[in-house]
Amino acid sequence: MEIIIHGDKLKITDSMKAYIEEKLEKLNKYLENSDTVRATVIVKVKNHEQRVEITIPLKAFILRSEEAKDDFYAAVDKTIDKLERQIRKNKTRMMSKQIKTNRDFAISAIEAEEMPETSKVLKRKKVEVKPMNEEEAILQMELLGHQFYMYKDSETNVPAVVYKRTDGNYGIIEAE
Repeated sequence: MEIIIHGDKLKITDSMKAYIEEKLEKLNKYLENSDTVRATVIVKVKNHEQRVEITIPLKAFILRSEEAKDDFYAAVDKTIDKLERQIRKNKTRMMSKQIKTNRDFAISAIEAEEMPETSKVLKRKKVEVKPMNEEEAILQMELLGHQFYMYKDSETNVPAVVYKRTDGNYGIIEAE
């Protein structure tokens, strides 16, 4: 696995780099072609907290986890644990017939607030909307740890959003 480590307002020491690399090696047992996988690690410092963000883009999915702790090493451990838990939690979905064709995993190894009067857009993000079926979109949303996920339905070629409902089920919003 190729590992790219960036420090934001922080210099990454050799021991920090070695620790991250050692911990990311644990994920190789879940990846089929780990030599072609690139993991991006961003370490940030805010106040007294160390924030570690790990993103691993794969062919069909993006694995992402972020954790903030007072201790850098605890933040790395917690982030890796979250990624591993995401993979294990979604193992059966990844084994499904629709997703088997382009998977990257070795499965066998594995109340509303009022808006202020002057609200503004704080963050804008552009995303690549990939064609996939509902099950893949739900899996991608769960792997990212988000409450919703935007995708293009592979059968109808219509943009859609899958979201997690408060009752634990999923909903889909499709464009007309």
